[in-house]
Amino acid sequence: MSQTAKKWLDQLPKHRMIMDPKSYRMVHPVYSMRDIETVPVTHRKPEGFRDYFARGFVRFTRGSFDLFTGYNEKQMSANQWMTRAIFLETVAGVPGMVGGMTRHLRSLRSLRPDNGWIHNLLEEAENERTHLFIFLELKKPKFMFKTMVMLTQGIFYNLYFISYLLFPKYCHRFVGYLEEEAVHTYTIMLKQLDEGKIPEWSSLEASQMAKDYYNLGEHAKFREVILSIRADESIHREVNHHFADLKADQDIEHEEVHVIDRETRKQENKA
Repeated sequence: MSQTAKKWLDQLPKHRMIMDPKSYRMVHPVYSMRDIETVPVTHRKPEGFRDYFARGFVRFTRGSFDLFTGYNEKQMSANQWMTRAIFLETVAGVPGMVGGMTRHLRSLRSLRPDNGWIHNLLEEAENERTHLFIFLELKKPKFMFKTMVMLTQGIFYNLYFISYLLFPKYCHRFVGYLEEEAVHTYTIMLKQLDEGKIPEWSSLEASQMAKDYYNLGEHAKFREVILSIRADESIHREVNHHFADLKADQDIEHEEVHVIDRETRKQENKA
């Protein structure tokens, strides 16, 4: 394994991959809570115009969204947090699908294998979509919110698709910086929860969907779900920054992870 690959793999939170064909989901990470209680809020130092532009655009977009939604890092209500999380996850599920689809078509027309990119990108898209549906179990958006989601998706999908065709490395750097912001946001959410500023969530039990997806214990709380989601975002952060450093036809070097089935994990939880 190259030193570059080892460096980025070392940034990933400790995890295992779970496989359950009955759930109709791809293999995805599951975690031990002690391994993800602290996830570093890292920042990739920009190098060159492409990186600075990507970081600047992410900061501008986030700043505008924060201003529009009244984001406050000191205190927000459970309803404000849920609205923010749901909207952001509808956006976060787009890049992986666009990248995976684009590289799939590229592989077909070039008659060459993809070297591991497609699977990683599609798993990212499904993972973000699952975050969305976990949050939707706690809040049902109204008509105006759904309209905003439709408009945002229509604009963002097409812009990202065109950008990915022309500048795929820039797009991965953009998503890497976007995921840096996601990790920061979920860290602030956890901080407010631990400080008792979101009392509705202090004893809230994790939904069955979240328990099944992350293979959490029977009495798992919503806090464990947020920890798991933050860990997912940190993986997306490092993966996309790594993809931005690679050439388009370069192989993906994977970490060695232990794949378990759901029954094995259930037995571990009982133990």
